[in-house]
Amino acid sequence: MAAFGTVFMPEMALARFDESGWSTPAMVASNSINLHPGAHVLHYASTCFEGLKAFRHEDGSIHLFRMDRNVARMQQSSELLSLPAFEKDMLEQMIIDSVRRFAAEVPSPPGSMYIRPTHIGTEAAIGKAAAPTASSLLYVLLSPVGDYFAGGAKPLRLLLEEHGARCAAHMGMVKSGGNYASALQPILKARASVQADQVLFCPGGDVQETGAANFLLIDGNEIITKALDSTFLHGVTRDSILTLARDRGMTVSERELSVDELLERAAKPGAEAALSGTAAVLTPVGTLIRDGKEHQVGNGEAGPTTLALRQALNAIQWGKAEDKHGWLRKV
Repeated sequence: MAAFGTVFMPEMALARFDESGWSTPAMVASNSINLHPGAHVLHYASTCFEGLKAFRHEDGSIHLFRMDRNVARMQQSSELLSLPAFEKDMLEQMIIDSVRRFAAEVPSPPGSMYIRPTHIGTEAAIGKAAAPTASSLLYVLLSPVGDYFAGGAKPLRLLLEEHGARCAAHMGMVKSGGNYASALQPILKARASVQADQVLFCPGGDVQETGAANFLLIDGNEIITKALDSTFLHGVTRDSILTLARDRGMTVSERELSVDELLERAAKPGAEAALSGTAAVLTPVGTLIRDGKEHQVGNGEAGPTTLALRQALNAIQWGKAEDKHGWLRKV
């Protein structure tokens, strides 16, 4: 099986922005982008993207999951990066047209079609370090993916980083490539030094997120996660999981969480922790590492609440449970 996100459909939807406005979106070859070496994106990181999925149901129909939220977040990212604004209807139609074109390639559960809308600044102007790009490209890539947990959902090991942040505080809510680049070295060092799978960034002791996912702590009937602010990504999966937790009668606490409280609660019997994201939905966390000392979360294994919440979300996505919140859109 090819690695997640390495297989692409041969065509993608693409629209261009210049002084005359947005072009009519068109399907083009996926390897058709030509960039000037002085393109704004290559020098000043004017880029943002999204990740969402299309799912095949038993009757063969194809459904997009919470596309409206992803498109709205991409509009927000574009605005905060001073990229050209676009209408949500244009990007939604680009996504729908792309998925319809390759509907036959959408895998059956537990696979799905991963969708990657991307917006990049293209103006050739290396003198614009402090000015926005005047032109851009908006495109939608499709990548059929299999089960993220084909080898089993192994609990992750997280290194707690209390000094450095994932990215600049005012950029956390922007889904930009630069944020992932800035987290890469800390993650690689954590893997080499303590065999951690990811870094949980906790600047000043404030528990935020890992390099690519939101963090959730589950203590009995309570699920705790940082309240939304500009410092971290407002995950669509995070929001979906919290909604399902409320549906189950759980107490959802979106608030500040200190490292000390995290370790105290995580040590309790039955405690659980997880990372949420589009690719894996919910990934169990079994070990937290602080100052060279390992702290087991609960029994160190995937907990029943984590597994139940992930199963509940998958059931809606795959059409096996009622979509009470109107999250699915048939293509």
